[in-house]
Amino acid sequence: MATTQLCHQILWPNAALSVSSRRLSTTATTTLSFPSSGRNFSLAHNSKWAVRLSLVEQSPPKSTVDVERLVDFLYEDLPHLFDDQGIDRTAYDESVKFRDPITKHDSISGYLFNIALLKNLFRPEFLLHWVKQTGPYEITTRWTMVMKFVILPWKPELVFTGTSVMGINPETGKFSSHLDLWDSIENNDYFSLEGLWDVFKQLRIYKTPDLGTPKYQILKRTANYEVRKYAPFIVVEGTADKLSGSAGFNDVTGYIFGKNSAMEKIPMTTPVFTEASDSELSSVSIQVVLPLDKDIGSLPDPSKDTISLRKVEGGIAAVLKFSGKPTEDVVLEKEKFLRTSLVKDGQKPRIGCLLARYNDPGRTWSFVMRNEALIWLEEFTLD
Repeated sequence: MATTQLCHQILWPNAALSVSSRRLSTTATTTLSFPSSGRNFSLAHNSKWAVRLSLVEQSPPKSTVDVERLVDFLYEDLPHLFDDQGIDRTAYDESVKFRDPITKHDSISGYLFNIALLKNLFRPEFLLHWVKQTGPYEITTRWTMVMKFVILPWKPELVFTGTSVMGINPETGKFSSHLDLWDSIENNDYFSLEGLWDVFKQLRIYKTPDLGTPKYQILKRTANYEVRKYAPFIVVEGTADKLSGSAGFNDVTGYIFGKNSAMEKIPMTTPVFTEASDSELSSVSIQVVLPLDKDIGSLPDPSKDTISLRKVEGGIAAVLKFSGKPTEDVVLEKEKFLRTSLVKDGQKPRIGCLLARYNDPGRTWSFVMRNEALIWLEEFTLD
């Protein structure tokens, strides 16, 4: 699990964990092949710490391990990773080997300590996407983990997505190894400086107002963007002049301030969207999101003909977050970079782009502003 080694260095530089552990004595090199990603990972930088994720060569002639049952077990057990129930420690060997790019433990005690530390410091939210058998004695899971570093005053949000490759001991039928691979970095070997930098760069300050906002799940976080699944939401929409512009803002905010058929004041939300619907990014609208508990059939009609209500059906979007003043040149540069990254990664971005602005530019320092460039995707498969 992410960032535990970092926490040891920051909070307990001299702490020693007294647990019983056993080192592997094998000198073989283990190469992991992942058909879905096409990446190979060599785990034998130091043979005494080599992690055997596939135990096929060590398998007895007649193993009775029910891998399908273990797949079903993980679907039930892993959602409890950070809640009060916790995972079932009896499903793991006492000498289970855990590795992620910046953390390693060699016992079930260390493994559970790692989980407890993350729970107390980061208040993690864990989302399990799928579990599948990927070898005779190997199961792979895909997950998203969103954490807030609560000991820092600004409580930065850290997001990690990836896969866990879990090796099964064919003699005991228990998990004997657990290797986390992050989507956001290339070098997933322990100890990865790239992984440590990936943690540090997420500690920056973004100011996000405590207001209602569209609901989404983060499906994947790469080095350049997030992939999110948005639930439907309703906007009040008017005409704008450009992605970074403010033309039409007074009309759409006027609706929520009471300029509607019922003279009803509606709570403010975030972000304010501007959306270009053409390939030249010249046909632009401005949108204010309405509270999620509102139904489009019960909302009052706009008083102005220049604005309208619309339900956004949601879907899968790629998002690039950035700070600073979102000038037109900056926004167009971010859109181009995001679209190029998506095409390079084999995704299918739709025509057009959205700019999400979360802050009042007159009351927010530019270096803490939260802005996002968003492009809807035609389709997305979470491999």
